[in-house]
Amino acid sequence: MPLLISRNDITAMQVDAIVNAANTDLLMGGGVCGAIFCAAGPEKLQAACNKLSPIKTGEAVITDGFDSKAKFIIHTAGPIYRGGNHGEEQQLFNCYANSLKLAAENNVRSIAFPLISSGIYGYPPNLALKVALKSIHNFLGNYDGEITVYMIVYNDSAFEAAEQLFVDVKSYIDKNLIKDDTNRRRLRNENIRFPEVDCAITAEAAMPIGILPDDILSNIEDNFCTNLFKFIKQKKMSNAEVYKNANIDRRLFSKIISNSNYTPRKNTIFALAVSLKLNLQETQTLLRSAGYAISHSVKSDLIIEYYITHKNPQSYNIDDLNFLLFKYREEQLGQE
Repeated sequence: MPLLISRNDITAMQVDAIVNAANTDLLMGGGVCGAIFCAAGPEKLQAACNKLSPIKTGEAVITDGFDSKAKFIIHTAGPIYRGGNHGEEQQLFNCYANSLKLAAENNVRSIAFPLISSGIYGYPPNLALKVALKSIHNFLGNYDGEITVYMIVYNDSAFEAAEQLFVDVKSYIDKNLIKDDTNRRRLRNENIRFPEVDCAITAEAAMPIGILPDDILSNIEDNFCTNLFKFIKQKKMSNAEVYKNANIDRRLFSKIISNSNYTPRKNTIFALAVSLKLNLQETQTLLRSAGYAISHSVKSDLIIEYYITHKNPQSYNIDDLNFLLFKYREEQLGQE
C-alpha cells in the first residue's frame, strides 16, 4: 500500500479515483477543481454534485468519474487557512481521512490527491503536506485492504523545510558520483565492481568436487530471506510494521517472506532496510545477500546512502527519503 509523490496532471492519472479540492457548494471552480470538472464533463459532473451539496468543511462525497480517466471522483471541502488557530489542521486531516474512507467503501485500489487547501485557500504548502501525510498514514496503518495513494505536487514549495538537506545531498552526489567507469560490470542489472580474480589452479584448489575447506564454509553468508528474518527479529518488529513502514503492500511482503527463491528489486530491499532502521553496514549485508550492492555510479543509490549515513536510524522515515528521491527525479521506494 505505497504512498507515492507525483508531479503530474491529476486528470491524466491512471487511477480508480481522483480527489477534487472542492468548495462546500460543490460548484465548478478554478484550478484543480476546474480541471477535474472539464475532464469529467462540466454539465454531467455538476448535475451529480448538485444532488450531494452542500457539504461541510472536511467532509467528502463521491460521484461517478464520467468522462475522466478515473472511475470515481471524490469531492472534499478543504479549510480556508486563517492562521492555523481555527481548527484548520483537524479539518484538513478530515479531508484526507473521509476521502480514503469513501475510497475503501467503494473498493478503490488507487487514488490521487492534490495538496488540498494549498492554493487559493492559503494553507502553507509545507504545513499542508505534513497534515496530508499524517492523515494518509493514519489510514493506511489501520487499513487491511490494498490501495496505492498518490500525492500530486505541482511545485517544490511543500519541501521548503528540507531545502538544506537537498543542498547537502547535491554536494554529496557531486563528490561521490562516478560518471564513467568502463571496468564496471553488471550483476542483477546493478553496477558492481568485481575484484580481479587469479584463475590459476593450485594444488590446494584441486580438491575433489563436493569437498570445501572449513574456512570457505564459514564465510558463506546467509541468503536474503534468512537475513531479513534475522533483522526483523533483532529489531523486534512485527511483519505488519515492517511492510507498512517500508511503503510496500502486504501482498508483496507476503511473497517475499513465503518464497525463499524470490528476490525482490533493489529498491524494495532499500525500503525494507529503512523500515528496519538498518545502518549502512546492515543495509549492505541485506543487499549483498540478494546479489546487490550500493553503486556510486547510480544517483539514487548515493541519495539513499547519504540518507542512511546522515540520519539517526531512529528518525528514519520512508517519506523523507522519497521526498529526496522525488526532488532528484529518481524512482521512489515502495514501487515493485
